Amino acid sequence: MKKIEAIIKPFKLDEVREALSDIGVTGLTVTEVKGFGRQKGHTELYRGAEYVVDFLPKIKLEIVVADSLLERAKETIVTAARTGKIGDGKIFVTSVEQVIRIRTGESGETAI
Repeated sequence: MKKIEAIIKPFKLDEVREALSDIGVTGLTVTEVKGFGRQKGHTELYRGAEYVVDFLPKIKLEIVVADSLLERAKETIVTAARTGKIGDGKIFVTSVEQVIRIRTGESGETAI
């Protein structure tokens, strides 16, 4: 099993969620986060004063998938989240040793 953490632009969330659902991903966790990469933030004008916005709003998706679904899930996220502009995001993949469903006590891939 693998855990996919994807940082994407907020307006791409529904598109990514629907695409993942179409390939059989049954659950995901969404967190509103702020950060920056190569974008380095931007400047805005508010009431005549210019100020720098260092951290940009992003969405963090966390998904645990079976190894057999990993490649399709990564490709799906990339395709659905891509705008072609800087700040599209990143995907991180890590191994998951064990999953336990609290309600039933199931463990392993059946608990995903």
